[in-house]
Amino acid sequence: MTAKEPPRRRVPGPSARPAARRPRPAAPSRTPQSIKLGSPRPRLRLVSLGLTMVMLAFVVRLLQVQAVDASAYAAKAEKNRYASYKLTAERGEITDRRGVALATSVDAYDITADPTMFTKEESKVPDAPEQAAALLAPILGQDAKAVAAKLRTPKTKYVVLARRQTPQTWNQIKDLKSVFEDKARADRARGGPGVNALAGVFQEPSSKRVYPNGELAAGILGYVNADGKGAGGLESKLNEELAGKDGEITYAQSGGRRVPTVSARENPAVPGSDIELTIDRDIQWAAQNAISKQVAESAADRGYVIVQDTRTGEVLAMANAPGFDPNDLSEANAAAMGNAALQDVYEPGSTSKVMSMAAVLEEEAATPGTHVIVPNRLHRGDRLFKDDIDHPTWYLTLNGVLAKSSNIGTILATGQLGKTQAQANKVLHSYLHKFGIGSPTGLGYPGESRGILAEPEDWSTSQQYTIPFGQGLSLNAMQAASVYSTIANGGVRVEPTLVRGAKGPDGTFVPAAAPKKTRVVSEKTAKTLAAMLESVVDDREGTGTKAKIPGYRVGGKTGTSNRVDPATGRYKGYTASFAGFAPADAPRITVYCAIQNPTRGSYFGGQICGPIYQQVMEFALKTLQIAPTGTAPAGLPVTFAAGE
Repeated sequence: MTAKEPPRRRVPGPSARPAARRPRPAAPSRTPQSIKLGSPRPRLRLVSLGLTMVMLAFVVRLLQVQAVDASAYAAKAEKNRYASYKLTAERGEITDRRGVALATSVDAYDITADPTMFTKEESKVPDAPEQAAALLAPILGQDAKAVAAKLRTPKTKYVVLARRQTPQTWNQIKDLKSVFEDKARADRARGGPGVNALAGVFQEPSSKRVYPNGELAAGILGYVNADGKGAGGLESKLNEELAGKDGEITYAQSGGRRVPTVSARENPAVPGSDIELTIDRDIQWAAQNAISKQVAESAADRGYVIVQDTRTGEVLAMANAPGFDPNDLSEANAAAMGNAALQDVYEPGSTSKVMSMAAVLEEEAATPGTHVIVPNRLHRGDRLFKDDIDHPTWYLTLNGVLAKSSNIGTILATGQLGKTQAQANKVLHSYLHKFGIGSPTGLGYPGESRGILAEPEDWSTSQQYTIPFGQGLSLNAMQAASVYSTIANGGVRVEPTLVRGAKGPDGTFVPAAAPKKTRVVSEKTAKTLAAMLESVVDDREGTGTKAKIPGYRVGGKTGTSNRVDPATGRYKGYTASFAGFAPADAPRITVYCAIQNPTRGSYFGGQICGPIYQQVMEFALKTLQIAPTGTAPAGLPVTFAAGE
């Protein structure tokens, strides 16, 4: 079999038409397809919108800061940049009547600190407050832990470590700062941190109250507290006048330090006024020295002496014992820090009899020569009354009743003031009130007591007989002295004064207002009483012979009363006193002395207060150059013969 040849493929010619072919599915392409990118415009719009919102927020905030809240932010910037501090006004002086300083102010410094400079970040050490406190505490006399606590005070650039320190104290701190600064500079030169432990400690000028005479007149002057404000006595009462008006200084600061190249705004302080007292320093010294010695010798609780000008009411001395030193209150006894002569109230005893006699004379119920028969005992109400000593029946004149200080004689005399005892009580009460008992003295002194004087209808059965001789009513020492000054001044009571006037910052002296005057008894009655009071001192039977002053006529009265113990409210011990004036016929000076609860030696007023009266009165008369009158005393009779 012959093999067949494969058919030949016809090649079309030029004119030949191509044969129709079946379409074949396209074979997959082996080349990659191109990626078409999205439009960037939406994204650009989004970014633009975000940037616009951010810029808008900045613009709004900037508008708020620079326009809406501009003043508030400016104030904050000003506050942070500038520091304002108080300029303490210089406190006015207190002087005696001759211009001698009793209280004054000297230069001092407030020690301050910037706590931000003691932080770990600023100081580069973790215990900077403790390091500084260890150095400062011994100088300031404070506890180191307390100082460190102040230096750690948060959120402040200013704390006061100690007020009113002496220049010597600041100099010690300043010297230490210099030493540490030198060490810090050397340390920085070696590449160290160069820490000055006291860099944040500063000072501010201030003043310190000083009392040049120590305890002298401390009861009158009082004292100032740690803030420099009056806290007792006249320092407190007159604080507004003495303190003046504080000023203020504002200056630029940086890092807690003042920028010296920037000017400061200053509102200067206005100094306080100087106060001139009626007190005479020398007489005050004599009174305080005398009462202090006697209180110590008598082992008494306390005592007081008051010296007063009888014509003007001016208090020349007001001394208390024991006293205190206002320069060092840490050593003061709290019980002695007031003015006991104005704050203590007590039953005066026989020195009060002068008021009873004034009422009897003024009402013309008796005369100095009226006969009074005084038995050894007198029964009145629910009690049996007696004198301080047992005696046979005394035949005394009214003058003798006062000279011998007879309780019984006084009861009998004041019983003549009314037809009934109730009427007599009302009359006596009216005179006691006019003499100032139960009323303020007029001094307006802080803590002053007005005394105790019940209304006559409230007097108990015993009070209506004890009040005439000084038991059953209470007063203070100033009130007691004022009674005798009233008699010495012709029967006119002049309210006592302690302040003569004030000198302002401009040097102008403004005198104090004139004191109130009240007529209590007639001039005739006052002169008669003055003559009767001479018998107490001059007559050999008088109880006040230890108060005699050679060359001078002296009138006075002793007092020895039962004392109410403040702790128990019961009678315990005695109050010894003496009151009087001189010269008796032309009075110029009143002196009053009282001693509470003498427990050693005598407790009679004439024995322990009479000598004090004599010492202080003689000193005052010589100091004020008051000459004796040279006239003879009246010599009123003390007794009369039985049967006359």
